[in-house]
Amino acid sequence: MNYDIKDISLAEKGKLRIEWANQSMPVLNLIKERFIKEQPLKGIRLAACLHVTTETASLVQTLKAGGAEVLLCASNPLSTQDDVAASLVKHDEISVYAIKGEDNDTYYKHINSALDISPHITMDDGADLVSTIHQERPQLAKELLAGTEETTTGVIRLVSMANDGVLKFPVIAVNNAQTKHLFDNRYGTGQSTVDGVIRATNRLFAGSTVVVCGYGWCGRGFAMRASGMGANVIVTEVDPLRGLEAVMDGYRVMPIADAAPLGDFFITLTGDIAVIRKEHFEKMKDGAIIGNSGHFNVEIDIEGLETITTAKRRIREYVEEYTLNNGRHVNILGEGRLINLAAAEGHPSSVMDMSFANQALAAEYVVKNKGKLENKVYDVPKDLDDDIARLKLDAMGVKVDKLTAQQEEYLNSWKIGT
Repeated sequence: MNYDIKDISLAEKGKLRIEWANQSMPVLNLIKERFIKEQPLKGIRLAACLHVTTETASLVQTLKAGGAEVLLCASNPLSTQDDVAASLVKHDEISVYAIKGEDNDTYYKHINSALDISPHITMDDGADLVSTIHQERPQLAKELLAGTEETTTGVIRLVSMANDGVLKFPVIAVNNAQTKHLFDNRYGTGQSTVDGVIRATNRLFAGSTVVVCGYGWCGRGFAMRASGMGANVIVTEVDPLRGLEAVMDGYRVMPIADAAPLGDFFITLTGDIAVIRKEHFEKMKDGAIIGNSGHFNVEIDIEGLETITTAKRRIREYVEEYTLNNGRHVNILGEGRLINLAAAEGHPSSVMDMSFANQALAAEYVVKNKGKLENKVYDVPKDLDDDIARLKLDAMGVKVDKLTAQQEEYLNSWKIGT
């Protein structure tokens, strides 16, 4: 078995942490039990480019239990938990190519190592596997049944490819499942981003001004958590409807240029490029803290920042202090990469339970529908989404009502009125 990880001796620590995460992933565990019996992925080669965390370990264990040959690489150079990677190699005999802090060349080398198995299914978080196939290894598309995509940024890239007519195989947009983005993006990103910022800085949110760039589901979640900790929240947006929603949720809304002099913390969660730029850094107060919780490290224009910097030093493990031409200092967290994974452990396992249940069931759906899917981006089927929600409620001991026959008739009829 081939692999490239930091240290195999970390495996025992990783095994315990994976077990701890598993305790809060009842839906995925139920799927795993069924997969063991039914083997729906038998003979399937699956390349996964995901954050190598304890929760991801539970997913790849489930996929292997279902019969798949799984190879895992990291979807972000700073998101790997090295003990988890070691455990998967030693205890589960899963090939892993991921090292926390790997450089860009190693990152793409690992992606290509994952693709060397000539996968039937790709499982992406950011669409790097799909992008690499299309740009460098198009011959692999012949073997592919479909891909699945975990995050908003990746779905945006894939929809663009489909619209341009260049997508060579179908992709299931797992991120668009309601049991994914309504929970993972909002509650998972909300809590884990706060966790990452606090671990990196040990600064107080209460009484601080926190600027949230982007009010999608991730931005909503982080704004909610920051506000709950006593922060004064400002939201910046380009979408008028989301801006209006932020106002109605009680936040101040303004352009980033107006927010720049006011913020103590700035967090980008947009999925777009150069959200905070040179002209904004120049307006910030001394000691401002800037981080990113969007997928790629492009939301903060660090290259532009470098052009107005006279000195730089690492003042804490995940904090780079930049001294600007104007004499003020700004602090960049986690090299501008996902702060919730760079400095913390990512989303809590209870919310990833639903996200990765979607991934596992999407892989099964792809196999069951072999040859039936077109080269476009599909949503997760609603019945799968509903099943996951139902299983999650059951695991939480929560029951909901069922429609009566009379109620179903009323909702399905256009003849019954007042």
